[in-house]
Amino acid sequence: MSWPDEAACGQFALALAGHPGIADACIELDGPLGAGKTTLVRHLLRALGVQGRIKSPTYAVVEPYEVVYAGQPLAISHFDFYRFSDPREWLDAGFRDIFARPGLKLCEWAQNAGPERPPADLRLEIQPQPDESRRVLAHAMSQRGKELLA
Repeated sequence: MSWPDEAACGQFALALAGHPGIADACIELDGPLGAGKTTLVRHLLRALGVQGRIKSPTYAVVEPYEVVYAGQPLAISHFDFYRFSDPREWLDAGFRDIFARPGLKLCEWAQNAGPERPPADLRLEIQPQPDESRRVLAHAMSQRGKELLA
């Protein structure tokens, strides 16, 4: 798929937010620096009802949010593993507990977290193009991922 502009990214986020499977999904976001990973997350969080400032978790590693989705509380964790250089950091940080709980997990630079992280439902590769558009490759990694893309 292609996002000719940021508005198209926002429309994709809105469609994801409208799918009930989003409430317990794990989504990995791949792409180089400046590809639009955090931009997509911001659009998705806004579509899910997050109010206030949405910070990049580059230094904090994880930013937690909580909203009411479909009448139920929804925990959202936005991860940025850019600074991870050793897979043991995943274990040492205690993220296994967060991933074991229900809720939406959004992971930038997931490959840096190593093989201990749970598998994603959906993997989105965002590739910037010379004309400022984005080419997006969507990989469903589970049945939930397939449903999110349907």
